[in-house]
Amino acid sequence: MTQTIAVIRGDGIGPEIMDATLRVLDRMELGLNYEFVEAGLAAYNESGELLPQATLDAIHKHRVALKSPLTTPVGEGFSSINVELRKRFDLYANVRPAISFPNTKSRYAGVDIITVRENTEGAYIGEGQQLSPDGEVATLTQKITRRGSERICRFAFDMARKLGRKKVTIVHKANILKSTSGLFLRTARQVGADYPDIESQEMIVDNTCMQLVMRPEQFDVIVTTNLFGDIVSDLCAGLVGGLGLAPGANIGTEAAIFEAVHGSAPDIAGKGIANPCALLLGAAQMLSHLGREDEARRLRRAIVATMEARDHLTPDLGGSANTQQFAEAIAARAIG
Repeated sequence: MTQTIAVIRGDGIGPEIMDATLRVLDRMELGLNYEFVEAGLAAYNESGELLPQATLDAIHKHRVALKSPLTTPVGEGFSSINVELRKRFDLYANVRPAISFPNTKSRYAGVDIITVRENTEGAYIGEGQQLSPDGEVATLTQKITRRGSERICRFAFDMARKLGRKKVTIVHKANILKSTSGLFLRTARQVGADYPDIESQEMIVDNTCMQLVMRPEQFDVIVTTNLFGDIVSDLCAGLVGGLGLAPGANIGTEAAIFEAVHGSAPDIAGKGIANPCALLLGAAQMLSHLGREDEARRLRRAIVATMEARDHLTPDLGGSANTQQFAEAIAARAIG
């Protein structure tokens, strides 16, 4: 079975880790075809547009995209290309797994947490940003809807059931933000009641952060609003060794974009030492989304086995290999 996906090679280290990722996927002989399109600084330098129409058309056509990190030039166009993509395609569910890997700098072992973050509303979107003429007062509109809250919570509980997870923690600040966070919490409670087979837990966001640092093993699936999810998911990445091991999926009803959530790291671009694991793990999420769970598991197992063997690791993981050597070691195990 063949499948065409849109591929955004990205900025900075983006092309390097994308080339490494596609090499692994090609070695696995998955029948994937690629339509290469541009976004971010690379697109701007080529066409004067940060998000060309051809890129949007390709994502709409193929419904699946794999994306490397993008750079949004300061003072040009969108405040964030990632946010704009989520808005354009209504990619309401951001799925961020944080799973312990062997031989990392993590202080913890056995962490296995999935953060499900609402992606399209709330303070993070930046609606209604204003600065007073004298520059002394800044304001921002935060809007939460019942529809947005219900669909993200139902997505989280459905995912938990599908994956055999036992608990969903609803993270909020309804004790203070009684209107916005209160609506989210009330809606989440109603949704949770439809899933008697899954434990539903509630936790205030500041306590969540403390508990994650003290006892991360108590968490399974976390569902929360946009800004809280942005912070909590990065905290979870820190529990397992950092953003170099952090993939992300942005999923809607009409399209899905899979990515490495770290930045474009221009300071090491072109040196060939970038760790491709986050994008490879994003590709594994993509395979699961496409219903190819066996291949997704095979890819994840190959990454774990390579890290266990300390085989051709990149410098951030304690090795001395380059990006392509690391990818080749993973590919050899993925096809073995």
